[in-house]
Amino acid sequence: MPVLVESNTVFVGREPELRLLRDHARRSHTEAPGAVLVGGDAGVGKSRLVGEFVSALPQGSVFVGGCLQLGVDGLSYAPFTAVLRQLLRERGREAFETAAPGGVGEFSRLLPELGEVPAQRPENRGILFEQVLRLLNQAAEDGGVTVVLEDLHWADGATRDLLVFLVRNLDLPGVQIVATYRSDDLHRTHPLRRLLPELRRAPGVEALELAPLSRDEAGAQAAAIRGTALTHHEMDELYRRTEGVPLFVESFAESVGDPAGDDHGVPDQFRDLLLEPLHRFDDTAMSVLRVASVGAVSGSIEHEMLYHAAGLAERELEPALRTLVDANVLRADRTGYRFRHALLRDAVHGELLPGPHARLHMRFAQLIDEYPNSVPLDRRAAEQAHHYNAAQELPSALQAAWWAAVRASDTLAYGEELDMLERVLALWDRVPDARERVQGLSWAEVVSRAAGAAVEAGRPRRALDLADEALATLSEDDRDDHTLMVRACLLRRRGLARAEEACGSGIIDLITALELHPPHMPGYVILLAILARETMVHRGDRRGTPGQERLKELDKAGRSTRALAEEAIALAGSAGQEDMCAAADARITLGGLHMDSGDLERGRPLIEEAIGYAAEISDPSLEARGAGNLGHFLRELGHHEEGLAVLEESLARHEAMGWASVHKTFNHQNRAEIYFELGDLAGARRIVEAVLRTHPLNKHRYYVDAVLVRAAAAQGDLAAARRAMQVPGRSDALTSQRMNIVQLSLLALLETDLAAGAVDDALAVSERTLERLVLESAHGYTWPMADVMAEAARLGTVSGRPHETVDLARRVRDLVADLVTLMPAHGTAQQAYRASVAARLAAVDGADPAPLLERWTAAVEAWEATPMRLHLAGARLRAAEAAMAAGDRGRALEWVRRAHAAAEECGAVPLADAAADLARRMGAGLVEDAAPPTAPAGLTAREAEVARLLAVGSTNAQIAGELFITPKTASVHVSNILAKLDVPNRATAGARLRELGLA
Repeated sequence: MPVLVESNTVFVGREPELRLLRDHARRSHTEAPGAVLVGGDAGVGKSRLVGEFVSALPQGSVFVGGCLQLGVDGLSYAPFTAVLRQLLRERGREAFETAAPGGVGEFSRLLPELGEVPAQRPENRGILFEQVLRLLNQAAEDGGVTVVLEDLHWADGATRDLLVFLVRNLDLPGVQIVATYRSDDLHRTHPLRRLLPELRRAPGVEALELAPLSRDEAGAQAAAIRGTALTHHEMDELYRRTEGVPLFVESFAESVGDPAGDDHGVPDQFRDLLLEPLHRFDDTAMSVLRVASVGAVSGSIEHEMLYHAAGLAERELEPALRTLVDANVLRADRTGYRFRHALLRDAVHGELLPGPHARLHMRFAQLIDEYPNSVPLDRRAAEQAHHYNAAQELPSALQAAWWAAVRASDTLAYGEELDMLERVLALWDRVPDARERVQGLSWAEVVSRAAGAAVEAGRPRRALDLADEALATLSEDDRDDHTLMVRACLLRRRGLARAEEACGSGIIDLITALELHPPHMPGYVILLAILARETMVHRGDRRGTPGQERLKELDKAGRSTRALAEEAIALAGSAGQEDMCAAADARITLGGLHMDSGDLERGRPLIEEAIGYAAEISDPSLEARGAGNLGHFLRELGHHEEGLAVLEESLARHEAMGWASVHKTFNHQNRAEIYFELGDLAGARRIVEAVLRTHPLNKHRYYVDAVLVRAAAAQGDLAAARRAMQVPGRSDALTSQRMNIVQLSLLALLETDLAAGAVDDALAVSERTLERLVLESAHGYTWPMADVMAEAARLGTVSGRPHETVDLARRVRDLVADLVTLMPAHGTAQQAYRASVAARLAAVDGADPAPLLERWTAAVEAWEATPMRLHLAGARLRAAEAAMAAGDRGRALEWVRRAHAAAEECGAVPLADAAADLARRMGAGLVEDAAPPTAPAGLTAREAEVARLLAVGSTNAQIAGELFITPKTASVHVSNILAKLDVPNRATAGARLRELGLA
């Protein structure tokens, strides 16, 4: 077990904190995983506490890694690399192979000793995170493990991302994470300061803030260090000077009470406190310590490196090191040394004069080339970049920063790659031969790479700024192929960055890139595939935006979405793997277009071919996109079970291969949609709620939230539906440039409005949507939207509605009728939607009972050809109402009973209540020989009739006219209803009556 803090002193105090850590470990190892975030000021004893805690844990159950100081930009995943290396040393390669049945290549990004690093793709980072998760879960199977991450305030972005992923996704008992950080280092803009509140809200996470020791505890610590008890006066002096900070107690324990010592108060700067005990060392020991402070920038320094940098003979170096180790200033490990405390290293390093500072950093930079094995491969490039930069050796600093960026890219640490590339760019004008030092790339090409890293790091605004800056330097008069390719690449990356923003669209940039990019230059096929994919889901407005106008021009030029995809496939031929992947991506797009037009026989094989190719080359992102699209289109065509099988097979394969994080939000959303349409509302909610616990990105969350809202509304859980609708940023969905996000969000909003009885709101949204969007261009989600809009129109014209509502409903009816005449209906599901819409519109038109019954009978028959139970139940309920109006009680009774049974099975409470209300009005039981359902809330039969009119907003006069009673009698009934429902007014009564199925 690694020792976090070596100390010869007794451990003082901290009993409540130790108890918290031990209790948390027990729960994490046996009940549910969790994390403890240990904060406190520098020197307050965080590492000492954690060291004491882990010393009592079983051998082989603790894995430790430390974050490295911010001086070494670009050194990514440092603590996790240390943890993984310890796991490799203690558990062997087999543990990694078990965690990554698809190959240990992703682990090789952090542990080069495991073998060759695989080709880089955007999804590799997700696979790496998933495999680390699996590795920790497997390591914990024999009693649990504790992973300690020290000095989180120094964590790079990649480390923070992986920590967040683990905290959100660990779901099996066994793993405890303990992370320490300096509270006093968290300035206002520190990234950890923004992250901590989010982490603390996660299940199983506890915060532990360490305070300084009490006066008595500080005295006990000092007494243990010096071997004698302190007098009352010495304790007062010690506490005055140290304020109970253990690190300072340790520094002053020997000197307190010494008449020759400084009796002034605590200096303003920590440095004086830390350096004071070093004054007794001779010049040789101090020289060695200063050299070590430069070389230990990543936390430790190898003995070989220190020997060469110090320039001393072994007979001089060894006594100096012995002095420093005996004094507990340096601590020895297997092959090198580290400072007792990082603050001490900072203080010694800060005392260096400019000349020695530059010379020593230069010496270490050169030694890394001379003795590369003295620095681990994962730290080599970043450390060398730091040393050259500190030495102001700018050409070498630029070159080292470039290779540090390459290394960061290899490890999928895109934030650190961006930092290093920005350092390269900052030095560019000060290094005459900069281009030769970055593999011959131009400044604009380096900026383009930085923009790409920014997109992958989730920083689209920075990507936009970088791309804009580079594009401004490229003259439009330069028309050589290389310059055109660079401009096109910058535009492509800017377009992708804009597409990442909630309401953004990169279509114009992507189209311009296509116009510029020479077809024979690298990247052209990729651009075609991306543009085809983006245009397929782009929003369409009746008053076209500039982007939509450019799309129309592209289409007129013969470069429709289909043509772009076909061109990408044709040009790829037998090209390299990058182009072949782009061609497979284009096959998914083209196959989706065929399936969207109802041509399953042409579309499905194209997508399956792409899935097969992706599986063959182990490209999980491409494979997952193919499975997601195939499952989606199979559902739209009514092949729900087949679509579900495709999705679950893909998700299971990715889980087994350690790739589960790739596209899982998208594919679980598709899976949940199928559950919803099959009537398994609880199952749909379980899926999306599990996904939401992992905090997906906003763009992905829109899809998941929509399914949650729809399922909750169908269950009658309006509180949950409204909560999901009110998620911050949710309103952006309606202004998104992705048509499917807009459609799903509107569908969720409309269904929630109708479930809540807000018919006027649903009609207003319907009218605005129908007048603004070209919904017929994306009919897959438009058919269910047309169905729910037609239902809003039907409800808006029922007896008792205000005239304004009726007029709005009729306008919506006309707009829906115009819409559906423009749309094809492919597959059984869309044909059933068409039949339902026709029946609802006929009801708005006031069709006679017999023709209306024919319409609903056709709708029922159409839904019976699908597996969509709730849609069928809804159609049967409306058909039962039509049958009653037409005098066909037999069929009405059969339909209402079957509708109620299905609604009960699915947990669709509002639909079940509505069916029960119709059976009550019919005077029939919901099963053979059963009594009719009783009215809810103790209402009489007449009060139930009044309540139905009250629920749709009727006045007393309207109620009286409809039921042939006087307004005064209607008023008495309304008063009785309010009393029985225990509500204060008509509006609240209406909401309650809708919940009871009386609307």
